[in-house]
Amino acid sequence: MRMKEMVRHTGVHERLLRYYEQQGLLAPERLPSGYRIYSESDVETVRRIRCLLAAGLQTSLIAQVLPCIRTDDDRLVPTCPDLVAQLAQERERITRAIKELQASRTMLDTVIAAAPVQGAETLRSPQPDAAEASY
Repeated sequence: MRMKEMVRHTGVHERLLRYYEQQGLLAPERLPSGYRIYSESDVETVRRIRCLLAAGLQTSLIAQVLPCIRTDDDRLVPTCPDLVAQLAQERERITRAIKELQASRTMLDTVIAAAPVQGAETLRSPQPDAAEASY
């Protein structure tokens, strides 16, 4: 399938498909004219890439992880023995980043709470968002 059809199948913009190719995540066939030709397996690869990006992985790590992942009933399953340890390290990195962001938010709440009463009512009682409620 050509680029436009790949965009329709995956919902991923052409620019991102090219970026995935530049990062070594996707390797479509090339016609002599230079046009890219994608296969059905490329559609699945893009789905895996999107899932791993949503999990917070960077493209450099995804390039290493992708060959060691298979899909099982819409779940990504590691197939290489050392991959689970690598993913656990990435999870720890994300956990540290979350804690740092929470500390930043707490500090910002302290600054907002110190604001003069006039005009600060809307700032004083931030409503927790859905993501915050899950922590």
